[in-house]
Amino acid sequence: MGNDFLKSLNLEEKTENEVKFLNSLVLAHMGDAVYEVYIRQYVLHKYGGYVNNIHKKSTKFVKASAQARIVHGLSDEFSEEEWGVIKRGRNNKSSTVPKNANISDYKYATGFEALIGYLYLTNKKERIEEIILKGINILEEELEAN
Repeated sequence: MGNDFLKSLNLEEKTENEVKFLNSLVLAHMGDAVYEVYIRQYVLHKYGGYVNNIHKKSTKFVKASAQARIVHGLSDEFSEEEWGVIKRGRNNKSSTVPKNANISDYKYATGFEALIGYLYLTNKKERIEEIILKGINILEEELEAN
């Protein structure tokens, strides 16, 4: 998806400056979808199986606590700009918190999703994949240890 898709709809991509000023929950909305696709692809190829098993395994990677662990585990590797996006997402006022997440994890997960959305909308696919790969490694190590 990108230029060609949007052009076929007579739409233009947002400029990087426009993306910087999007509401962080809009960025998180996009980032949630992008991250979910990467994780589903990873789980399908690594673990396979029936959809119920794939869903259960994917959930271990996409739940708020897992995304918060990624943020904390990669904290030294985010640029100042990336931390700015994470903090904007983390600090955004949200009216709901999922029943299975604590508020801190949920806020960091929202920040993580905002970052993924920001990187996606600014066409930084390599950086998205670098972060997600490192995140998967962090979470896989924890899953293997338990």
